Amino acid sequence: MTQTERSFSILYMRSAPDDLTARARIRDTAIAAFARDGYDGASLRRIAQEAGVSPALIVHHFGDKNALRAECDDYVVSVFINEEHDLIVAPTRDRIRTALNDLERYGPYLDYLARMLADGSAAADRLFDSFLANTRDVLDEQKAAGMLEPMSDPEMTIMLLTLMGLAPVVMRAQIARALGTDQLSPAGLLRTTLPTLELLTHGIYSTTALLDGAREALASPGGAKGAPS
Repeated sequence: MTQTERSFSILYMRSAPDDLTARARIRDTAIAAFARDGYDGASLRRIAQEAGVSPALIVHHFGDKNALRAECDDYVVSVFINEEHDLIVAPTRDRIRTALNDLERYGPYLDYLARMLADGSAAADRLFDSFLANTRDVLDEQKAAGMLEPMSDPEMTIMLLTLMGLAPVVMRAQIARALGTDQLSPAGLLRTTLPTLELLTHGIYSTTALLDGAREALASPGGAKGAPS
């Protein structure tokens, strides 16, 4: 079985029985195709062939390729941020983590998510905003529990932590090439755990020299304009 066939098979099998319509098959196949080939590289004819339908049926259900992409975007967003979506049975905050722990099943959705965030769309913006909100909620809980150090710019810290979490998804291929293993695989996630917690808990510098220097520079009259004080 090819990677394309396996991706489609996973997506197809995970759909609810009453959702196994031609429209759902087309959507699921398009998700796998867009994730694999990119939006520009995936043709309606190829998607139709892989879904076992005619190109005319895609046009009948979706109108055009842009509308098909919009439906795929909305569906994938709902997988990760809608707790009523039964594809991933987990609270919103844990849905990405659940997907990472079962790449064989959820890999196509993560790959599509990466394409969405890189290409940009209204759905991708909504998804990113949801991730930011989830990170903010986690930090608020940890702050209330007395687990956090003071932050000069909490909102920027939330942004940076969100980017750290999404980087392995968006740059999966580059990270795998550099590390020699897929960071999203069980072995890769295990290797990531301690260094990530070390970085967040202790940092990497043994002195405050760089931080002190940056604070002094930003506080001086010629410091960066608009920088937080």
